[in-house]
Amino acid sequence: MSRPRHFSMLRDFQLADWFTLANAFCGTGAVFAAMRFLQDGVVRDLLVGMALIPLAFVFDALDGRIARWRKVASTLGRELDSLADVISFGLAPAALGYACGLQGGWDWVVLSYFVGCGVSRLARYNVTAETLADGGDKVKYFEGTPIPTSLLIVVLLAVAAWQGAIGDAIWFGQWQLGPWQLHPLVLVYALSGSLMISKTVRIPKL
Repeated sequence: MSRPRHFSMLRDFQLADWFTLANAFCGTGAVFAAMRFLQDGVVRDLLVGMALIPLAFVFDALDGRIARWRKVASTLGRELDSLADVISFGLAPAALGYACGLQGGWDWVVLSYFVGCGVSRLARYNVTAETLADGGDKVKYFEGTPIPTSLLIVVLLAVAAWQGAIGDAIWFGQWQLGPWQLHPLVLVYALSGSLMISKTVRIPKL
């Protein structure tokens, strides 16, 4: 009886799965870049991290196209895609926002809410994908905005960073609400997260 090979799971990956992993690598790199900026204060590190999110978006778009082209869509691929998206379009944008100065107590709550909404959005999609496909091979629409739309927040932060409007100079300043601080800019995360988990917002899937 032959013994199972080490790393046999990796050998079973399809081409599309490697693009999905590239998406996750970009998101992880963005988180590390945010941490590096907080450590050394070099804005270039922050901008590099922000640039990795559009790259993650490209890989995210390509993995689905490649899977359909090669006709190898699988449950494993869908789960991989969701996990990668949580990193690149949920955790990474939140980490970049924190690095930019959204560090008040209420900011933490909102950023955590945003990530939680992203996780919930992807979980709902995974369990309802077959229903939304209505018997076909492809989902016809998204319930709630897709999590990669958080790329728009990263673009907004990149403009702020480029203009030096981060840290104490962050756009719209800060409010003291009870024991904690709130930076109004963080409310774009609250809006984005709320749109993700909406059941009434339906976005056609192209």
